[in-house]
This record gives sequence, structure tokens and C-alpha cells, in this order.
Amino acid sequence: MLNVKLICVGKMREKFYIDAFAEYAKRLQGYCRLELLEIPEQRLGDRPSEKEISAALEREGQEILKAVPPDALLTALCVEGKQMPSEGMAELIAARENSGKPKLCFVIGGSYGLSPAVKARADRKLSMSQMTFPHHLARVMLAEQLYRGFKINEGSVYHK
Repeated sequence: MLNVKLICVGKMREKFYIDAFAEYAKRLQGYCRLELLEIPEQRLGDRPSEKEISAALEREGQEILKAVPPDALLTALCVEGKQMPSEGMAELIAARENSGKPKLCFVIGGSYGLSPAVKARADRKLSMSQMTFPHHLARVMLAEQLYRGFKINEGSVYHK
């Protein structure tokens, strides 16, 4: 069974995001072992300088990199990543399941994104859209796309 680890910066507080993520986490139980790790978001003032943002991203990045399983395929969700159709997610899942190293790891940064070190370590960079979304919504969207990928691979009608 595939191991999927989501490393996310920040703790979800909005009940609607928590409930939506919980629903997809429940659905994924039959397909993978899902682990969620929330890295604390560095606190910054209302108008942080570029230097303060860089330092915060560096600290978050160090915590993220410590948490990445060494043999996992790491995907960083970031604006400069490539977009992928749902069928591409299904192919990624299937390839990793058949690779002999059944571990996937996804990283979602906080309000200011991800550190350059995390992006450099990533095996791939994924963008959900050219639009901007709250990072907590991105977590829900990723969980849904993982579920959709598994459903595509099993030939379900979920993906129409």
C-alpha cells in the first residue's frame, strides 16, 4: 500500500477546511496510508521585509526537509510548478506504487510559499492553477486529487 505524507505549513483553523480535508482523508484510507504533518508557520508582522520573509521561509524549510522521508518522491506545490491533469496524478500514483519505493510526499507552504531549499530538494514541482488559492484550500484540493487519482486507477466512475 502506498504511503502518502503531506507536509503542510500552518495549522488549519477553519472548520469547513478541516471537515473537507477529513472527508477525503477518510476516503483515502482504503487506498493509502495518509500521514499529515503540520509545520508551524513562522510569525511575521503585518508588513514584513523581504529579509524577514526569507528568514522565516528558511526556518520553515529546515523543518520541512527534516520531515521528508529519505526514499519518498517529493512534490512541492508552488506557483512555478507545472500543472498536471487528474490523469497525471493517477499515473504518478501508479508509477510510485509499482516502483518498489511506495512513498509519496507532498509539501504545501504557508502564506509566503516555500524556501528555495525545499524547491531544490523536490523531485517535481506542481502548480494547481495560475490562480492564487489559500494554502489551506490547496490541502483540501490535493487530498481530493489524490482520491481522484486512486479512483481513476481503479476504473471508477468517480472521475467523469
